[in-house]
Amino acid sequence: MTGTANILRQTEITVGSGEAARDITVITRLGTAVERPALVWLGGYRSDMSGTKAIEMDALAAEQGLTAIRFDYSGHGVSGGDFRKGTISRWTEEALAVIAAAGVEQVVLIGSSMGGWIALRVIQELRSLNQGLKVAGLVLIAPAPDFTSELIEPSLTEAERQSLAERGYFEEVSEYSPEPNIFTRDLMEDGLKNRVLTGLIETGCPVHILQGMKDPDVPYQHALKLMEFLPLDDVVLTLIRDGDHRLSRPEDIAKMKTAILSMI
Repeated sequence: MTGTANILRQTEITVGSGEAARDITVITRLGTAVERPALVWLGGYRSDMSGTKAIEMDALAAEQGLTAIRFDYSGHGVSGGDFRKGTISRWTEEALAVIAAAGVEQVVLIGSSMGGWIALRVIQELRSLNQGLKVAGLVLIAPAPDFTSELIEPSLTEAERQSLAERGYFEEVSEYSPEPNIFTRDLMEDGLKNRVLTGLIETGCPVHILQGMKDPDVPYQHALKLMEFLPLDDVVLTLIRDGDHRLSRPEDIAKMKTAILSMI
């Protein structure tokens, strides 16, 4: 460890233009170990950067003297924008803009649930842009790539399908919030354009997947399927027998921190 980073900076960046413009709130911990990768938190659907795992990632960065970047997608947390306009494309665009604005040379992406999908899309976009930013590692926590087509669409009820067709969205009860989850037709259709489980995924970096075997939202078989698409990378899969979707218990956080440290 080269020092301790205790400086937090909150900024806003505008992503998109015209009617598509939205203000994204970013919190950056300025690290002293500039030669080491910055940690970037990519949260899940309807989660925000004040969640337990995001805060613990930031605490690890402080201990290690690392730069840490957290932000809320549009329609999430304290960022602007309409949640119902959110899509994988829009949220990926925001993640790329936040990383670009940070001005760092290398990052470790930590993606939770939907954030795992965003992380994979970010890597694909960075590789196609070839801007020189290095992704040094990828930590995926209960990753949900392609969840709209792989996990949601097959289990839709007739009532939900009708609601999508007629109202443009459907609702389902959330176990994590008193407000229902809302899934829009735009999200579902855009998800098809952003699928990653269609061929070999080349991240160019080590990958560590943490997955609970009692996850009611993303079955552990989904993590096994993801591994089939990552044959070109050094991939570690940690299955947590009694782990749920959140993986926010102290023992789960310890595993997350160990995985992150292995990347830096």
